[in-house]
Amino acid sequence: MADLKPETLELSRPEDGVLVATLDRPDSLNSMTVGMFAELEELAFALGDDDDVRVLIITGAGKAFCAGYDLDDADELAGLTALGMLERQEHAARALTAIRSLRIPVIAAVNGAAAGGGLALALMADIRLASEKAKFNAAFVRIGLSAGDLGTSWLLPRIIGPARASEIAYTGRFVFAEEAERIGLVNRVVPGDSLLDESVAMARQIRANSPGGVQLSKRALQANLEITSYAAALELENRGQALLTRGEDMPEALAAFKEKRAPKFTGR
Repeated sequence: MADLKPETLELSRPEDGVLVATLDRPDSLNSMTVGMFAELEELAFALGDDDDVRVLIITGAGKAFCAGYDLDDADELAGLTALGMLERQEHAARALTAIRSLRIPVIAAVNGAAAGGGLALALMADIRLASEKAKFNAAFVRIGLSAGDLGTSWLLPRIIGPARASEIAYTGRFVFAEEAERIGLVNRVVPGDSLLDESVAMARQIRANSPGGVQLSKRALQANLEITSYAAALELENRGQALLTRGEDMPEALAAFKEKRAPKFTGR
């Protein structure tokens, strides 16, 4: 992590175990570039080797969360070959998938507009908190593209249901904070001036638990979204529980309960 010196992200640690990655292109509403995709992927890889970070929070600098792909960069897309465009698309998808695939929980603190690829990035998070100024739209159809982009067509129906996802995808309309909370697109709406504090508070609650327990919970929740077999889901759960009983944290939790004290988890 110490070697990372991103240009499009600002990294900070408000407290132990919590990393905040702020998309830092406020003059362009934190729009995405090839460089930002590369830095998001590099961040995800670095976090894979950092046991000190237990929760990642992603937010945006200034008044927007992320306005999607930088349209100045988009000017060159029409000139790419089909394979060149596929490579560019796969690079972007790989970066967002790397964030979603992190073993630690990811919280999106959506402080403003999350459009197109910005919506996709918010969907990659396990939990979304939003300020009252947050708004979301699948802007793809407004610029001649498909909402089948960066995982949106897979994640959005699973989060809010296929009918609502279809309406949002086909119209490209904005979903404002109150509606986003009502339909389950975000977990909670909080005042903008306390959005980051609320996100850190939630991260603190997560960090208080067993690292292994949280990580295998995330693995089970994500893996079981992709299967239709209850028996296969149980098999995955059973293996996870059996594995966790071999570590130090479960015996420590039981001892702490009996001794009426807070457990001291190590993740070992």
